[in-house]
Amino acid sequence: MERADGKRNSTKNAKKRRRVGGVMECDVGLVPRPREGSIERVAAPVGLASEAALHGGGPNWDCGNQDKIETGRSILELHARMRIAFVTFSASGHLNPTTALARQLQSRNHEVAIISLPDAEPYVRAAGLAFIPYCEEAFSASSGAKEIRHQISVIQGLDGVRLIIEALGQMMGPALSTLPAALATARAEAVVLDTNHYYVEVIPMSLGLPYVHISNALHLDCSGYTPLCFYDWPHETTPTALARNRKGVANFAGMLKQANATVRDYAERAGLKIDWDDPGSTLSPLASITQVPRAFEFESSHWPPQFHHTGPFHDGNGRQNVDFPWERLTGEPLIYASMGTVMNGRADVFRSIVAALTKHKDLQLVLSVGDRVDPDQIGAAPKNAIIVKQAPQLELLKRSSVCITHAGLNTTLESLAQGVPQIAIPVTHDQPGVAARIADKQTGVVTSLDKLTAEHLSTLLDDVLSDPAYRANARKLQQAIKTANGLSVAADLIEEALGVTDEDGD
Repeated sequence: MERADGKRNSTKNAKKRRRVGGVMECDVGLVPRPREGSIERVAAPVGLASEAALHGGGPNWDCGNQDKIETGRSILELHARMRIAFVTFSASGHLNPTTALARQLQSRNHEVAIISLPDAEPYVRAAGLAFIPYCEEAFSASSGAKEIRHQISVIQGLDGVRLIIEALGQMMGPALSTLPAALATARAEAVVLDTNHYYVEVIPMSLGLPYVHISNALHLDCSGYTPLCFYDWPHETTPTALARNRKGVANFAGMLKQANATVRDYAERAGLKIDWDDPGSTLSPLASITQVPRAFEFESSHWPPQFHHTGPFHDGNGRQNVDFPWERLTGEPLIYASMGTVMNGRADVFRSIVAALTKHKDLQLVLSVGDRVDPDQIGAAPKNAIIVKQAPQLELLKRSSVCITHAGLNTTLESLAQGVPQIAIPVTHDQPGVAARIADKQTGVVTSLDKLTAEHLSTLLDDVLSDPAYRANARKLQQAIKTANGLSVAADLIEEALGVTDEDGD
């Protein structure tokens, strides 16, 4: 199989599973030997997972639009296709690419289930996929979870990164106690994990399940050769820049160590030897896949062999229907603005965007504010603005001249897939790294929350609209994304990593 960059994939060493005494057994070749000094797999002690998880039990999962899975299938049928569980967050920026990739694998006759927090269920059902909740008691509409989500929606910079890591650390306790049973319910033979769900891979490791990582947000380069995504640093190869990058990785590792006492205890009891000073030590040895196309990446030749650039995991289908007043579109050049679905709690940012557009009577604004801010908090909307809580983003981007964005990876890639230049206002987490790539590839301009005023944003809008180079560069990326065929290639890589490709006669 050829990768999107034309290189031969190096992960074709996984073998199929076999069922022995009711337990899914991993052949030696299924989990290749990790690099020396990072992880050593040993037998998991009794009691870390439920009996159902250890013995492949649990009820059949409800597939929504699918029929329930038959239980009396032959070993040959079990070998032909796989049961694959995807574990991801309930934010739409993670669910949308995850469900698109899951549907791609489902279309290839794999049995797929999405495991996520309870509020993800409507999104998953809309995609026609099986849904299995976990962490129900700890995170279903609890006041603590709501407060954490509110804090994340208004914080910025490294403070935001630290808060997210701390929140994920708190989530690991419930995840460690409920995810094994969810995997048993799915009867999972392999797991696809969101890279940003830090250290959740210790669960399939302790159960002997093969796992693949996908990066729905910007991937983490812990090598130090390119800046870690939490920083807005430009890519440079000077000794000073490389030392700066390594310091950033060490800072990130320190944040993780402060927040992961629960997972370290679990790993110790499971007999997993992990290098906690290396945040990349538990990265899947089978495959780690980013939806960033190589054309939107910093130049670097230091990626590990199991790491793959593909392209966006979306095909325009499988999303919830969103009501929108299409009749209010005037045909004037459209500016689409969104600060995402997580870091979107600052009404002052939305006010600045609306005020900037009042200076451009010849343009029309569609502003999607999400569920953290009531549109009434923004004030009266000018005649050339449509303010909604949710918007059909993919359809609106097809009509847009510019996208004002928080530099979330999905919104940025969806803009580029339509050849739309961006004005990036990164807030926290991976957004500074995405914005740095926008600046590097000159597909738009970048500012910061600290500089954001209506006048400044209006000037940036003039710059992007008047300089054809931004749209030309965005269209180059549009063609690169089309050529990369990311969704199909990512599914190919997962199949090959798990040893279920057509080359084996499936």
